[in-house]
Amino acid sequence: MATPMVTGDGLLVRLRPARPGFTLRELIAVADAAEICGNGIVEITARGNLQIRGLGAQTVPLLAAKIAEAGIDLAEGLAIETPPLAGLDRSEIADPLPLAAQLRAAVAEHQPPLTLAPKLSITVDGGGHLHLGGVTADIRLRAVCVGGKTLWLLALAGTEATTKRIALLDGVAVVPVVMHILKTLAAMGDSARARDIEDATLKAGLVSVAPVDAVEPVKLATNSVGIHELGADGHVLGLGLAFGQIRAQQLRTFLEALETLGATEIRLAPDHALIVLGMAPDRLAAAQALALGHGMRAFPGDPRNHIAACVGAGACASALIDTRATAQMLIAAAPSLFDGSLAVHVSGCAKGCAKPSASALTITTAPIGYGLVVNGPASASPNAYIEEKTIRSAMERLEALVQQRKRAGESARSCLTRLGAEVITAAVQQG
Repeated sequence: MATPMVTGDGLLVRLRPARPGFTLRELIAVADAAEICGNGIVEITARGNLQIRGLGAQTVPLLAAKIAEAGIDLAEGLAIETPPLAGLDRSEIADPLPLAAQLRAAVAEHQPPLTLAPKLSITVDGGGHLHLGGVTADIRLRAVCVGGKTLWLLALAGTEATTKRIALLDGVAVVPVVMHILKTLAAMGDSARARDIEDATLKAGLVSVAPVDAVEPVKLATNSVGIHELGADGHVLGLGLAFGQIRAQQLRTFLEALETLGATEIRLAPDHALIVLGMAPDRLAAAQALALGHGMRAFPGDPRNHIAACVGAGACASALIDTRATAQMLIAAAPSLFDGSLAVHVSGCAKGCAKPSASALTITTAPIGYGLVVNGPASASPNAYIEEKTIRSAMERLEALVQQRKRAGESARSCLTRLGAEVITAAVQQG
């Protein structure tokens, strides 16, 4: 079990299964443990990690005992992540699970043990349609096909769009090269990240079997939420937690109902989602209806797919606004924003736990009620300040602005980018 982290509502523990997913009974046991040991809130993060909130120093050992009693095998140490449908997705160029297992074994067996930055991560991506291109990682490995041969593209730091490409490697070269990078990082200190390695140090003795520019950029990953085809292996259903959170007992009730529909396994996915395996195609619609009844996201068009919100006031001592209620209000007041082109962040404080990076629009707390940050994180100084009693009318004015000024075929994001922060600020602060 990962080292607990201090948050505004106590200690938070992140659980990473050693296998690709959880059985339903395992996840039910996690929900029960969250209810007994924490504050009853279970989260799936934007990276697809499972979190239990509201723990205390005395309940962390109890949680560990309950996880062990349930027979749940957790991954420890360095995060080595694979896509949610790894090994099942027929569109993958290569199954990433064997390579990920080799890397885990190499790290575990290294003597002396490597001391690495706590948030250091590796993604091993087979190139399927639910890939990890949007997930930030220190070391990125992606299967590609060059000249009819399967190779692994090695890149460092960032997402697929921002990473630095290093080399194309044969499969047998990947583990030695990655271990060399990890040992270099360990020698630099326990806070070193991949972005800190100098190019000359990194590329010394490293041979790329083909030019990295020969690889086309990856297309955007399919939204995790919705029905996904696995070819002859049938279909799976992606469901999302509303704003990344669910009450533990609600999760338990939902999972028990899924069992009656034939579900056998749950895999966690980016975008605060879970993938349900095992159901026959004629049961998927019933499962989607069941998910909606439990407040979850079940369809790609759900506007909640594009809004991040932290746990909020009442569940976190640091939060000063009801983030979930504010998010729902925003969806109702300004539906034009949620065309899938931009992400909106609602944060209960300046820490921005739900989305530390910049968003097109961020609503956070301010002395008079709310602050609106345009193209920035919750920690940035707001472009506009909005009183608590006028937040809905301010968002309705933003909706009217987009409706009036959006050009034919233009997305909400493109429209807001063209208008700029000054125009957006003036609109929300009218009256």
